[in-house]
Amino acid sequence: MNHFDEKFVLTASDVALSFGKKIALDGVNLELPRGKIYGVTGANGAGKSVLLRCLSGFIRPTRGSVRIFGKELGAEVEFASDTGVLIDSPGFLRKKSAAENLTILAAVSGKVPAERIRETLRLVGLNGGDDRPVSCYSSGMLQRLYLAQALMEDPELLMLDEPTNMLDVNGQRQIYDLLVALNREGKTILLTSNYPDELKILCDKVFKLDGGRLTPYEIAERAAFAVT
Repeated sequence: MNHFDEKFVLTASDVALSFGKKIALDGVNLELPRGKIYGVTGANGAGKSVLLRCLSGFIRPTRGSVRIFGKELGAEVEFASDTGVLIDSPGFLRKKSAAENLTILAAVSGKVPAERIRETLRLVGLNGGDDRPVSCYSSGMLQRLYLAQALMEDPELLMLDEPTNMLDVNGQRQIYDLLVALNREGKTILLTSNYPDELKILCDKVFKLDGGRLTPYEIAERAAFAVT
């Protein structure tokens, strides 16, 4: 990689996206240095999930470019490499256990040993030995499993759409602990959230998406938070 790519994990240049006459993104520019936690907030329907889909390569922009670790999506690579993504709910097989579902997904890349799957389930607060089908899971347990699939390949970059959605207060704090710990290991994290306290606790920098445009958003000084 060159010096520019070493500094920025992700760069988006004049990214625009339209669905017919509806403008979803309008000239988004973004540079994310390594090793920090970034937040994106905005009203419901502002396009936060669409933004993450575009930044991860699941949707091609109408205009502009996105580079992940120096590689342009859609030109040099199809999807973001070394990146864990939680945007849409993964299509888990409801009659299979959590570990079985992750094992099936892991077989696509062949990079995730069985012990890593068990470790990842433990990290998100699930029991890797639980053989119940995921159809028995509560919405909060499913949210933890969604996060596990994003983490299991131990990516350097995480893009997480409302990662604490459907979790109770204790569950939220557990995930805060996890994300802060991952960040301290050097992971770069981009997440969406509509909770000001969550943004204060987790994020080094926050952006607001409004009218398809992404601008810096000022929040209070980052809250003190002890990782257990």
